[in-house]
Amino acid sequence: MSDEHVDLSYDAEQDALAASVRGVVARWQTDVDDDQGGQPHGLWKELAELGVFGLATPEGGGGAQEIAAVMEVLGEAAAPGPLVPTFMAAQLTGEPERSRIASGDSVASVGSPPLLPWAAVADVFVELAIDEAWVARPAGDVEAVETLAGEPWGRVALERLAPVDDARRRRALVIGDVAVAAYLVGAAGHLVAITSQWLQDREQFGRPIGQFQSLAHPLADVAIHTRAARALTRLAAYAADSSDVDAAATAAAMARLSATRAAVDATYRAHQSFGALGFTVEGPVARVGQRARQVSLHPPGPAAARQLALAATGL
Repeated sequence: MSDEHVDLSYDAEQDALAASVRGVVARWQTDVDDDQGGQPHGLWKELAELGVFGLATPEGGGGAQEIAAVMEVLGEAAAPGPLVPTFMAAQLTGEPERSRIASGDSVASVGSPPLLPWAAVADVFVELAIDEAWVARPAGDVEAVETLAGEPWGRVALERLAPVDDARRRRALVIGDVAVAAYLVGAAGHLVAITSQWLQDREQFGRPIGQFQSLAHPLADVAIHTRAARALTRLAAYAADSSDVDAAATAAAMARLSATRAAVDATYRAHQSFGALGFTVEGPVARVGQRARQVSLHPPGPAAARQLALAATGL
């Protein structure tokens, strides 16, 4: 056996960056007027001043591991904003767009039209296809679309301005997967923590409800899944900073899928533990022809990520 191993803990500088972001988030959480139209302006400005949105760029320094450290903290706080599109657009665009994104002066929308996230407030657009990407601009007016989370999505046709180099496109996808995974891991970890505290504090029949196996054991399973997803996410970030893009893409895809499942499971268990017993994991019943089947509440994850994970296992 090899004595070589990867230390998945963050280094002192990454921990310091995460601590700074945690301080910014704490100030934002006390500012009830910060979130205007789905865009947290005060939070966004402070994150930009810390250099968060320039991470993993030539000008901003750092890499995927710094992004992961930041996104874990932001996920814990359920911080809003176009975080993932911002990190991706910083990889996909050149100057002067990249500098405006890093400074927080521009909002990026990245995706496949016509329905695009944050398009209603964006001024930088990148169109993604299966194997290509283009810097683009709206070909007409943006039709605002309401969302359950209050994020300003939009329906718009795009005019392609310039293709994105394939190496940059692939790098951006890896960064995006790492950012999503880290955010979800942070969110799942926070849900596990507050649910665990609730099970210790809440009493039923004269003892804490955390002593009941039907509540404690499922939450322990979620905690294990969340820690595994965190390890995969940090490993993917390490790969993104030190491996070739193909190896990093597979690691990032697996991390994203694992973190997605951990976050969904944590949400379900938290929901159940806090007393909303009407929510079931089996989900609704769909009828296919004459047969009824259960529809799982667990999302399959991004198709491209799943294909990479399957390929890595030889399937």
